Amino acid sequence: MTTAQSPVAISNHVALTEQSFLARLNGPWHERGLQIFMGIVLAHWAEHLAQAYQVYVLHWPMTQARGVLGLWFPWLVTSEAMHYGYALIMLVGLWILRRGFVGSSYTWWMVAFWIQFWHHIEHALLQGQVIVGRNLFDSPVAMSLAQLVIPRLELHLIYNTIVFVPMVIAMYRHLIPTESERARMGCTCAGQPRLAAA
Repeated sequence: MTTAQSPVAISNHVALTEQSFLARLNGPWHERGLQIFMGIVLAHWAEHLAQAYQVYVLHWPMTQARGVLGLWFPWLVTSEAMHYGYALIMLVGLWILRRGFVGSSYTWWMVAFWIQFWHHIEHALLQGQVIVGRNLFDSPVAMSLAQLVIPRLELHLIYNTIVFVPMVIAMYRHLIPTESERARMGCTCAGQPRLAAA
């Protein structure tokens, strides 16, 4: 025995099934999508912070400081393909989740995107050197341009920080929007409204 559905419920179901995947991801699935994406971002952050802790607090040599997963899977730290893959995942995640943001949260999200775009270029340059088999400036290891002035460990801490900070600002403004921003949102991410600046 089936129960009759209201015309509104049927209409909502039809509308949802007709939406594209990206429209759903930036609408009713936006909150869950952001949670998964931020989980990936925070796990990556934890690896970088663990590696920095190993070098600066435990005084391990760089060859032994591999973060957490790298202790069991050392190839994770040395694989340029894995690093490029993560940079690409970050870039794609920032891009495909952008339409769920409105107003100032969108602006901050896109700041993070463009910084990550450059970070991705740096990783593509590293990966390209591995593929070609020749490093820039005849360096013994693959080098990004910014590594000419900043060592790799510190450079990636800087990159991850300057991408993460605007993401956090975007998330704050997205989760606590002004009333006008809330009215334009197509997702369920928002909590209580914040007051508009005077």
